[in-house]
Amino acid sequence: MAAGRGAAWLSRRLGLGQGSIITGRVALLLYPGLLGRLAAGKTVVLVSGTNGKTTTSHLLAAALRSAGPTAHNLSGANMADGAVAALAAEPHARYVVLEVDELHLPRVAAAVDPAGIVLLSLTRDQLDRGAEVRTTAAKIRDVLARHPKAFVVTNADDPLTVWAAGRAARRPIWIGAGATWQGDAAICPQCGRTLDRGRGELWRCTGCRVRRPHPGWSYQASTAHGPCGRFALRLRLPGRFNAGNALMALAAAHALGVGVEKTLPAVSHLDEIGGRYAVVRHGQHTVRLLLAKNPAGWAETLTLLDRPRPLLVIVNAREADGRDTSWLWDVDFEALTARPVAAAGEHAADLGVRLSYAGLDHHTAPDPLAALALLPAGEVDVVANYTAFHQLRRRLRHDR
Repeated sequence: MAAGRGAAWLSRRLGLGQGSIITGRVALLLYPGLLGRLAAGKTVVLVSGTNGKTTTSHLLAAALRSAGPTAHNLSGANMADGAVAALAAEPHARYVVLEVDELHLPRVAAAVDPAGIVLLSLTRDQLDRGAEVRTTAAKIRDVLARHPKAFVVTNADDPLTVWAAGRAARRPIWIGAGATWQGDAAICPQCGRTLDRGRGELWRCTGCRVRRPHPGWSYQASTAHGPCGRFALRLRLPGRFNAGNALMALAAAHALGVGVEKTLPAVSHLDEIGGRYAVVRHGQHTVRLLLAKNPAGWAETLTLLDRPRPLLVIVNAREADGRDTSWLWDVDFEALTARPVAAAGEHAADLGVRLSYAGLDHHTAPDPLAALALLPAGEVDVVANYTAFHQLRRRLRHDR
């Protein structure tokens, strides 16, 4: 750990990064069993899935802090090295909440022997290196089978997570968390036949017995239902999808014996997650920051863009984003109402072509702040994918 902290210090001094990853990476090179050593004796919950990991892990960490010291990889470093850094930063934590990339879940789960796993939803992501989504679901199913003592909180509205957890988890806790994007769940992951979608969130396979389980936790019109009864769920975080994330967090805390009456105030208080949903003043613009990195994320984000305020979209395609930008063609940009729009980022040209095919008049400028300057003064929504989002945050902080 001393070597890892030294590497992190050097990384910060050289301006290469904050050191949250290099700390764990160096430490694991010197001691491969370190993650299990640090997690020993602690109550660990892993949060995984394609979208919502960061938000849900922040909500769950806030909930568990109401019951005791909690370690959390809040920077979003969601592989084994980030988990090591989080545990080392809070050596006396009672609870541990780890956001884990779905492709790294097998390694992390094997090391920490989790008390619980929160499985959100599974969709296509990072197409240049991510597995076909059913293959990912099968790997997660194997992880759940290898940890039969762990409770599993999962989304009843996603056929892929239901298939994974329903076949492997001994203690599934079903959540009516919603699933706006259905582009990766049109067929049954069990038999390959078309799924029949009824009213609301109901779905079932036309060929086998895979179907939506009855959720033990659900949400409608600011009211949540769970084993503890009915309660008001009013969040500062926007969107129906964040209510689903909050339900996941509350259910996981409840499974650990921390009741809603204790956790709800902490969950309801959060108004931004790692800069998401933050409102920042820049020159003549008041900017609301939103992150969307794939079609499923955009499907949820579009529900927040219901007012005709100007929109800036920023897209990069670095390693952390995935090099393949073909996912832009699955985003329903046609649903956007008329408004001033600007395209920016390292792949502004690709994005501009997509917006043109959607029939949206727009400006294109690779530099995000130059693109912002092309929009009318006042409130602006900015939607960026992963590296573009964090680059813009750093620039906005610097300019302030």
